[in-house]
Amino acid sequence: MSTLAWKFNRLKLMGPAEILWRVRQMAQKKASKIGVGLVASPAAPSLARFGAPFLPRSAAPEGLNVPALRSAADAVLAGRWNVFAMRGLNLGFPPQWNRDPKTGTVAPMKLGKAIDYRRESVVGDIKYLWEPSRHLELVTLALAWRATGEQRYAAGARLLLESWFDQCPYPTGVHWTSSLELAVRLLNWSFAWQLLGGAESALFTGEEGMRFQRRWLDNIYQHCHFIRGYFSRHSSANNHLFGEYMGLFVASLQWPCWPESAGWEALARKGLETEALKQNTADGVNKEQAIYYQHEVMDMMLLCHRIGVANGKGFSDAYLERIERLAEFVSALMDVGGNVPMTGDADDAQMVRLSYEADWSPYRSLLASCALLFKRGDFKRKAGVLDDRNRWLFGAAGIEQWNELAEAPEQPVLAFHEGGYYLLGKNFGAVDEVRIVIDCAPLGYLSIAAHGHADALSFTLSAGGEELLIDPGTYAYHTQKAWRDYFRSTAAHNTVQVDGLDQSEIGGNFMWLAKANAKLLVHDAVSNLQQFSGEHDGYCRLTDPVLHRRTVHFDANCNALVVKDILECRGDHDIALHWHFAENCRVEVDGKDLVAAGQRSGLRMSCTLNDGREGPELLRCSETPIGGWVSRRFDEKSAITTAVWRGRIQGTTSMETRITLEVAGVIASGKLNI
Repeated sequence: MSTLAWKFNRLKLMGPAEILWRVRQMAQKKASKIGVGLVASPAAPSLARFGAPFLPRSAAPEGLNVPALRSAADAVLAGRWNVFAMRGLNLGFPPQWNRDPKTGTVAPMKLGKAIDYRRESVVGDIKYLWEPSRHLELVTLALAWRATGEQRYAAGARLLLESWFDQCPYPTGVHWTSSLELAVRLLNWSFAWQLLGGAESALFTGEEGMRFQRRWLDNIYQHCHFIRGYFSRHSSANNHLFGEYMGLFVASLQWPCWPESAGWEALARKGLETEALKQNTADGVNKEQAIYYQHEVMDMMLLCHRIGVANGKGFSDAYLERIERLAEFVSALMDVGGNVPMTGDADDAQMVRLSYEADWSPYRSLLASCALLFKRGDFKRKAGVLDDRNRWLFGAAGIEQWNELAEAPEQPVLAFHEGGYYLLGKNFGAVDEVRIVIDCAPLGYLSIAAHGHADALSFTLSAGGEELLIDPGTYAYHTQKAWRDYFRSTAAHNTVQVDGLDQSEIGGNFMWLAKANAKLLVHDAVSNLQQFSGEHDGYCRLTDPVLHRRTVHFDANCNALVVKDILECRGDHDIALHWHFAENCRVEVDGKDLVAAGQRSGLRMSCTLNDGREGPELLRCSETPIGGWVSRRFDEKSAITTAVWRGRIQGTTSMETRITLEVAGVIASGKLNI
């Protein structure tokens, strides 16, 4: 999409107040080119007081996986970095901070706000360029020093910071463009500062040490000043704004060294309280409609609360209650195997990295945090273990509390009416559970719905903790437009596509124009004969409007689903019904039916479009059309089987899909015994 077309689409989604605000922003950026609004020289910091410790004072928490931590820190010192799909990447130590490690593009060294970071020809892949500069690896080195006492890790942390200060001077370069990036960097700096010994760190002794400390504090001041001047507002006031408040809040508590610090703290604290309730529904769903971003916002909320409490600045009961509701939603989506549907966008971001276990899960980690915070035995059961992240965050008292907390059986919330998600299933938390998660939610948050996918009335299905029908994920953001558009398209979800179009109209990489509205009609999950019914109007924008209504019946007595899709229209339309199977499934066409065999469970599926065609089309690693792909991690994709039933309808049409499940059943010769 051309820059002009993107700007036109973006303008269409703005109201008068936002347009005026953005005009002011443009004037502010132009003025900054001549130094107006910039920090000419950072004010001298007061060293009389620093923030209270929010991490254990001991060398390392009990039970910490020190070998895994040491291995990660040694890799960083050896110059081997993990950046999204590029694992063990040789960036050197310290790296070239302004060089995109994926494309080799060196970003221009001019005023950061004057750089168009969306243009690959200018900066390369901005996600790869920004990620190392969030300084999660700085915390890795600081953790390793705290856990082992080996001076090389502390020295490495100082070298990493000094090199960044040298290569990324305020306000020049691509690392001075996004306030969120500065905020996440401040969070990691606060953890590293404390882990390295705080204001009394040996790194600050002597004349050179004092010079290093002053240089670090000057950068902190410049970061805070920058964020205060460039908050995300209006249609961009999503998780970015929350993160910006987080960075400013944490920095103001950790380093209350300037006259502005108290004002920054008050502003950020008020913003966090407001946005926690505004961006998350009362029943616990983040309004971005992206489960990974729900994890990120929950993480920000938890970290701010823990750091705030340590400094006598905890948050309100309403704020904490919202965290607990968010945890209940994550728990409801997570099956007994620990799988969570990949609904909406995901970019693999962590605010701070404190765990290095090979099987670490961000969702289980959050549930462990909430088990401790709210004394919830059901969250403990789903979390399974207390990971290293929570050992650092909650210390010895938290470890003792975890050991004393009794597990409780899962009793999931089955309906999130405000958030728009509904569950059907049986035996939740047991080895033979069936868990069906149905999306009847809004497309996304605010006018651009940046991180939503065109997935209305789609559902995921797992049996016995094994995924069968999945959401294929995200894969790409700023680059590879065809793949970006596919993974958020209707065709990439378990629902009906009409005339080859998406339910909602794409307007840019993080922008939707016409948006499908989903509506619940029926949800009954109490008995063994369960039902969901909903509809969406996404295709009512067509010349011949099409209303899609879907009903899902689940018979818990025999593990059978009947999915009825009704398309109300007058004219002729091409229909495609897509089903995306997990990687572990062997999928075969058996006459008119389809059989999918997993490792322990599986299903038989039949479908009719009333057009006389036999059986589905199977796509696997297809590029024309795109289909048969899953992305479990950002910028990585692998093969799955996508089944597509196609047909042409004339007027209002009903089609039925029957699914018979076998949970932990016997699979012989690649076919299910059903």
